[in-house]
Amino acid sequence: MQVWLGIDIACRAAHQASLADERGQFVWSGRRFRTSAEDLERLWAMLPAGTDPSSVTVIMEPTRNAWVPLAAWFRRRGARVVMVPPEQSADLRAYYSKHTKSDRLDSRLLARVPLLHPEGLQTEQGLGPGDPMRRAVKLRSTLVKRRTSTMARLDALLEILGPAWVGALSSDMSKTALLFLANYADPHQVKRLGQARLGRFLHRHSRGTWGQAKAEQLLAAAAETLALWEEDLDFPDLADDIAIEARLALALTAEIKELDERIAVLLAHADPTGILLSAPGVGPILGAQILGRLGDPNRFASLAGIRSFSGLMPHLDSSGLSGRHGGPTKAGDACLREALFMAADQARRSDPSLAAKYHRLMTQAGKHHTSALCHVATTLLTRIAACWRRSEHYTLRDTDGRALTLSDARTIIAERYTISNELRAARRTTTTTRKGTGRRSKESQRAPSTGPSTTHATTPRTT
Repeated sequence: MQVWLGIDIACRAAHQASLADERGQFVWSGRRFRTSAEDLERLWAMLPAGTDPSSVTVIMEPTRNAWVPLAAWFRRRGARVVMVPPEQSADLRAYYSKHTKSDRLDSRLLARVPLLHPEGLQTEQGLGPGDPMRRAVKLRSTLVKRRTSTMARLDALLEILGPAWVGALSSDMSKTALLFLANYADPHQVKRLGQARLGRFLHRHSRGTWGQAKAEQLLAAAAETLALWEEDLDFPDLADDIAIEARLALALTAEIKELDERIAVLLAHADPTGILLSAPGVGPILGAQILGRLGDPNRFASLAGIRSFSGLMPHLDSSGLSGRHGGPTKAGDACLREALFMAADQARRSDPSLAAKYHRLMTQAGKHHTSALCHVATTLLTRIAACWRRSEHYTLRDTDGRALTLSDARTIIAERYTISNELRAARRTTTTTRKGTGRRSKESQRAPSTGPSTTHATTPRTT
C-alpha cells in the first residue's frame, strides 16, 4: 500500500506531519515532532504495520535549510523524498482552504499533493545546501558582490580627497593599492613618508611593478589634496574610514582566492573528464557554479525541464488564438543564471552557432544585448546538459554542423557576426517609456498647476 507523508517544516517550532493512503484518506494528521533521531524514530513507528519503506513518499517544502537533515534521514530509511515548490503549495492551499492557513492544514495539503498534482512530484536525490560545491559557489558569488560594494565605497571616499588619487592608484585597486590605503590614506602621512621610503614600500609589495615613479604620483596627489582642502577636512578621520574599507577589501580578496582553490578541487572530483570545461566560455569557477547550482543534469526528465529550472525561459500567456511571451520567469536559481549569463557572453565570441544566434537576435529581432544573451545562455545550458548526459565533450561547430578549431571559429565570427558599435548603442538606448516620477524626471506627472485654475465651481442643481 502506498502512503504519503506530508510534513510542514518549521525552523524553530515543532514540525507537523500528516499521513494519507493512496486514496487520499488520512490515517492520522497533525502529529508534532522535532528534528531529532528519537522523534523521527517515533514518527516512523507510527506508519501502518507491514508498510514497505519503498512505498512511503515524504512530501515537504524546502523551508530554508531545515529540510536537509529530514530528507537525508528519510532517504536512509528507504523512503522517496519529494520537494514541492512553496509557490505551488501556496496556490493549492488557497484553492483547498482560502481563508485558513495553519501548520496542520499545510501538512494535510502536502500529504494530498500526489492526488491534486501528481505530475509535479519530483524526487529529491541531492543534499541541496548540504552539497559542498553548491555552498562554495554560492558563498563565492556573495563574497564577490560584497567586495564590489566595498570597492565602490572606497572609490567614493577617495573622491573626497580629490580626483588625483583615483588616477594615481587606478580604478581596479590592486592589492598594493589597497595595502597603501590601509596604511597611508592621510596626505600628511604620505608627505612625511617621503618619496624614497614610499617607493621602497610600493616596490616590495608590488614585487617590482610599482616604484619611485608611482611614489612620485602619490606625493603629487597628496600635495594637490592639501592645497585643495587646506585645513577644512579632518584628514585622520577620513583616513581611518578609508583604511577600514581597504582592509575589508583585502580580507574579502583573500577569502575569494582560498575559495577558488577549494572550488577547483571540488570540480575536478565532480567532473574528472572535464566536460564542463570543454564548453565555450566556461572556466573552473563558472563550471563549478553551473554544476553546483544545477545539480546532476541526469536527474531531469528532459532538457526542457533543465531549461525551465534555470528560470531563463520566458513567461507564456496563451489562450485561444492569442498568445504572447514575456520576460524570463526567474523561477530557478539566481546563482545559476548569473553563471550562465557570464558564460554566454564569452561563448558567443568563440562558438559560431551561438554567435549567429546572438547576431540574428540583435540585428533582425531587435533584441537588447541582455535579452539576446539570455537566449544564448538558454541554448548554452541545453548543450552543456546534453553533453553531460551523453558523457562527451563540447565540440565547436559552424552553422552547417562542421567541426571547427577555436582559431577558425573566432575567424568566422569576426567575418560574419560582428555587430557595429552604432547598432549596439542603438539597442542599448532603446528603453520602454515609463509613467510616473523617476530619478531622471523629478517632476511629478500629476504636479499641481502653478497658474490660476481654469475651472469654475458650478452651482449645484436643486430638484
